[in-house]
Amino acid sequence: AVVSTQSTGDVVRGQCTLTLSSHTQGVTSIRWSGDDLLYSASQDRTIKVWRPSDGVLCRTLQGHGHWVNSMALSTDYAVRIGAWDPALQGKVQSADPQTVYNKYKGAGEEFMVSGSDDFTLFLWNPAKSNKPVCRMTGHQQLINQVLFSPNGRKIASASFDKSVKVWDGKTGKFVSTLRGHVRAVYQISWSADGKLLVSGSSDSTVKIWCMRTFSLLQDLPGHADEVYTVDWSPCGTKVVSGGKDKVLKIWRA
Repeated sequence: AVVSTQSTGDVVRGQCTLTLSSHTQGVTSIRWSGDDLLYSASQDRTIKVWRPSDGVLCRTLQGHGHWVNSMALSTDYAVRIGAWDPALQGKVQSADPQTVYNKYKGAGEEFMVSGSDDFTLFLWNPAKSNKPVCRMTGHQQLINQVLFSPNGRKIASASFDKSVKVWDGKTGKFVSTLRGHVRAVYQISWSADGKLLVSGSSDSTVKIWCMRTFSLLQDLPGHADEVYTVDWSPCGTKVVSGGKDKVLKIWRA
């Protein structure tokens, strides 16, 4: 079998310092942890946990029955914003990035969620165990994207079954289903405060959902074709969407 690899390197100098080989099919998703670990998901149905300092494979997470399409960490938001706090209107807060990461992580562990072509999600504590915390079922078709809320308390998953499902970020228990799209949901993104969620779909619409009532707050038509990707600005005031119609649209939240 062809061995798929990931590389880490000196970006400024353009040098590859490590090549990590263990996957037996294509690598689909990669995540840096704030705990000096690197996670990779693959079409070989596994997730691997690496130590990027020396390339050691720490453990392999198995359980999915088909390709692993997406994974997310409960600390993704903290890793993304670093020491920049949206609540301070663009000003850098006094805390260093590691302090911000520790704040979002809290006293607990860094959790991971994965979504697959097998219609399921798994919740993991990847730094500690290769066994899943739980298996999350309910979607009727493949899962395109999974995403923790900024505070890590909720998980959202987007699927080809035209729905977005919401789960408890600590236990993996099902919370609610967001229905309104009439074709596959490709991507989702949380607002900075976790109160809203945006979704983009094959039905050419962007939708804003209230995560307090789990209801549709606003429908944003305007794209002429499928919406492939959406993202919420870190400041929480804008949403951007892009798709098959070759344009980006910026919406005021």
